Amino acid sequence: MKIGTVGIVGSGLMGSGIGQVVATAGMRATVVDVNAEALTRAKQAIDRSLDRLVKKEVLTESDRQAALTRLTFSTALEDLAGSDLVIEAVTENLKTKHAIFTTLDTLLPRHVLLASNTSSFSVTELAAATGRPTQVLGLHFFNPVPVMALVEVVRTLLVNQEVLEAGVDFVHQLGKVPVQVRDGGGFVVNRLLIPFMMDAVRALEAGVASVGDLDRAMRLGAGHPMGPLTLLDLVGLDTAALAGEQLYTEFRDPRFAPPPLLNRLIAAGRLGRKTGQGFYRYGDGDPTPMEMGQ
Repeated sequence: MKIGTVGIVGSGLMGSGIGQVVATAGMRATVVDVNAEALTRAKQAIDRSLDRLVKKEVLTESDRQAALTRLTFSTALEDLAGSDLVIEAVTENLKTKHAIFTTLDTLLPRHVLLASNTSSFSVTELAAATGRPTQVLGLHFFNPVPVMALVEVVRTLLVNQEVLEAGVDFVHQLGKVPVQVRDGGGFVVNRLLIPFMMDAVRALEAGVASVGDLDRAMRLGAGHPMGPLTLLDLVGLDTAALAGEQLYTEFRDPRFAPPPLLNRLIAAGRLGRKTGQGFYRYGDGDPTPMEMGQ
């Protein structure tokens, strides 16, 4: 099962990032989104990202141009019919994902493999919504996709071993590192990471330390590249809370549940870097830790 042409459903941070790494790895990629404006933003984001790689001498200008020629953008799912693999990378909404998998199963030839980039939902459940459950796997990329080396390759209860191996080979083709994980809430990374970040918010709520000192403690005392509150701002507070709620629903472990402070920040529209404010305020200079009363 050699994968040479890839479709991506969703053109947000994850979808555009996956499209970029597929194209730079020498494969053809078609990014589909129902929102034409979102596709325009995705094209611009990929252009900026490739420009940065050229400036850093990671890519040559000819590599950049070649990658762009391998990228196609469309608002029609029908344009994915020529793909060997289609990756769903839309927002974490189970109803939306179900609908996409059902539609893709109807539209695409029977040999096409389907994958989800979900970080929290059951891939087995998505596979069962199709008529090709043995050809569905999870491919969980991490943000920012062009930078992060890891991809969790998720094994469902139904997937064919040959399909799983094709997924592992595809990740290697991208120059990334696959880890095989069993389908289950949070897989490996989020199952360990979500309670860590939620505990950091609880420590802040309890007055253990300030925003800046909590992050400094974990960077300098535990060797983490960034503190948990900085990481929450990067991930997006709403995204992390959604993952936590899903994991809490599955495991009923209170450490997964979003703390009240996190929910209040979300209600206030302070979602992290993407809104300019979260646990930190973002502007032209270095991020500034915010007091929770601000």
